[in-house]
Amino acid sequence: MVSILLLAAFIYIAYRLSPHERQEDAHVHGAGQIGLLAAVALFGVDYFTSYYYATGELMGALHPYGLQKYAFIAVAFIAIANIVFGLLYMYSLGVFNEGGGSYTASMRYLLPTLSLVVAVVLIQDYVFTIVVSSLSGVDQLLSVLQKTGIDWIWHFLIGAALVSFTWYLTIRGRGESARITFILLGIFGFLTISMFAGLLLAHLRGVPAMPNTIGTQPVGLLTAIYHMLTASMKGLVALSGLEAMSNGIQFVMNKDVSLVSWGKKHLPRLQGLWNYYSGKSGIGRLVQTSFLFYGGITTFLLAIFAIRFNVYDQTFGRTLVGNLAFIGFQQIPGFDILGSSFLFWVYQLLAVALLASASMTAFQDLQATEWRDVAIGELPEIIVYRNRQGTFTRSVTVAFIVTLVIMFIIHAEQSAAVPYYGIGVFMPIMVMGFAIRQHILRTFTGRKRFWGALAAGFAGTLSGIVFVGQIAGKWTEGGWVVLISFSVLILAAHAILISPAGSRSPEKIHRIVREKARIQGSMASIVEWQSLRMQEYRYNILVWISRFFELFGVRRPMRFEHPAPAGDYNEAIHVDHPEAPSLLADYLKPKPEPQVGGHPKDTAGPDDKPE
Repeated sequence: MVSILLLAAFIYIAYRLSPHERQEDAHVHGAGQIGLLAAVALFGVDYFTSYYYATGELMGALHPYGLQKYAFIAVAFIAIANIVFGLLYMYSLGVFNEGGGSYTASMRYLLPTLSLVVAVVLIQDYVFTIVVSSLSGVDQLLSVLQKTGIDWIWHFLIGAALVSFTWYLTIRGRGESARITFILLGIFGFLTISMFAGLLLAHLRGVPAMPNTIGTQPVGLLTAIYHMLTASMKGLVALSGLEAMSNGIQFVMNKDVSLVSWGKKHLPRLQGLWNYYSGKSGIGRLVQTSFLFYGGITTFLLAIFAIRFNVYDQTFGRTLVGNLAFIGFQQIPGFDILGSSFLFWVYQLLAVALLASASMTAFQDLQATEWRDVAIGELPEIIVYRNRQGTFTRSVTVAFIVTLVIMFIIHAEQSAAVPYYGIGVFMPIMVMGFAIRQHILRTFTGRKRFWGALAAGFAGTLSGIVFVGQIAGKWTEGGWVVLISFSVLILAAHAILISPAGSRSPEKIHRIVREKARIQGSMASIVEWQSLRMQEYRYNILVWISRFFELFGVRRPMRFEHPAPAGDYNEAIHVDHPEAPSLLADYLKPKPEPQVGGHPKDTAGPDDKPE
C-alpha cells in the first residue's frame, strides 16, 4: 500500500508540474510554440532515457575481461565530453538563435558541401534513433515478461505498435506530446532518486555483492585499451539532444521563463546571467545546461553501484539498471517484498514507455530539418505541409513509414541498427565546433579571439575523435558499414541536388518557406539565403561536370541559367529587423509586359484621384 501511495504521489506531482498548452498562447507565440518544460521533455527525452542502456553497454564492454574496476576512466571521458559539447552548443544558440544547428552553421562559415552532408547524415541519425529507441522498448518489455526468445515477427509488431503511438502523439501537436512525455520523465526522476537512495542504504547496511555468474578472460595491454575505447564510445549518452535543441529552437517561445523574469527584477547584480538565459535562446540554454552534468553523474552512480553489487546486463536475466532497481527498492523503509516488487515492475515498464517516447526527439528534429531540405532542393516539395497545430505532419509520417520498413528489413533486431545510431550526430557536432571557431576568428580580437578559437577548435577536434572512435568501437558489430552508408548518402544527396528535382527558383523558394512552411521573420530569411547559396553550389557542380567531360572531348553548352546571387549573409538576413521583407522580394515583383512606344506617361496631377 505504501508503494502504491508513493507512486500516486509521484504521478500527481509530475502531472501538476507538466506543461499545459493554453489556447491564448497560440495567438501570442504561434502554433506549436513551446516553453521550457515542454522543451525539456521533447528535446531531452532521448538524452535522459539513454540512462537505461548506456552504462550497461559501457560495463558490458569491460566486465567480461575483468576491467570493470577501470570504468572510472571511461566515465571521466564521458563527463568531459558532455561538458565540452554542451558548452559549445549553449554558446552556439547565441550565434544561430533562429534554428538550423550545424546545418546553418556550416552554410554560413564553412562550405555548402558540409551543409549538404550534415543534412543527410542527420536524417539518417534521426530515423535510426526512432528504430533503436522503439526496439529498445520492445527488448525491455520482453525482458520483463521473460519472452525475449519469441519469433522476430512479434518483436516487429510490438515495435510497430510503439512507433505508431509516438507517431500519433507527435502529429497531435507539441503541446499534448510534451505534456505526456514530461509526466513520464517526472515519474522516472522521482523513482530514480528513490532507487539511488535505496542503493545507498543497501551499501550502508552491508548488503553483500552478488556472486560471479560468468568467468572473465585476461587480455593484454593493447586489447585492454581497445575495450576501454569501446566502453567509452558505447557509454556516451545520446547527445542528439544538443543538436535537436539547436535545430528545434524555431519551435520555442521567444519569452523569458519565470525564474529569469524574477531574477531580472530582484537580482539585478546578476544581469549578465539573466541575459544569457533570456528569450528563446535562454530556454534552449536552460535545457542544454541539464545536459552538462546529467550524463556524467548518472553514468558514475550506475557504474559505482554496479561494481559494488557486481551486477551487469544479463545478470539474473535483467539489465544493469533492472538489477540495481531490484536491489534498491527493497531497501526503502516501510516497503515489504510485495511493495518493492511493485515499484520494480513499474520502473521497468516505465523504461518501455520512455524508450519508445525517445523517438519523439527525432520526430521533432525531422520536422525542423526536412522543410529546410525541401527549400534547398534536397527533398521533394510535397513533403512540406504544416497543420494548424504547427506540426509538419508529412515529415513525421514519412519517417514513420521508413522506420517500419527498416524494422521489417532487419527483422526487428536492435543490434543490426545500433551501428548506425548515435554515430552520425558527432559529425554535425564536429562541424558546429569548427563553424563556431570561424565565427570567433571573424568577430573577436585579442585574448577572447585566441582562447575562444582554441576552445571551439578543441570541441570540434574532440567530436571528430569521438566520431572515428564510435566507428572503431562498433567495428565488430558492423560499424564499418557506416562508412559505406555515409558515402552512399552523400553521393545520393548530390545526385538529387543536381537533378531537375533539385532546382529551386526564387519563386519556388518563397512559396516553400513563406506559404507552405508558414515561416516568417529572420528565420525565413536565413533559409532563403541558404537555399540561394545551395543553388549556387548546384550550378558550380554542373559547371565542374561539364569541364570534366570537356577533358575527354565532350563539349555541351550549359543549359542552365546562373542562379540568383545569395549575397553576403549579414547583408541578406536583417536579424535585427525581423519585419524586413523577404530577400527574394525583388525577384517576385511582376514584370510589366512590353508595350509599343514604351509605358504611357503619367498625366494625372498629384491631387487627382482615380475613379
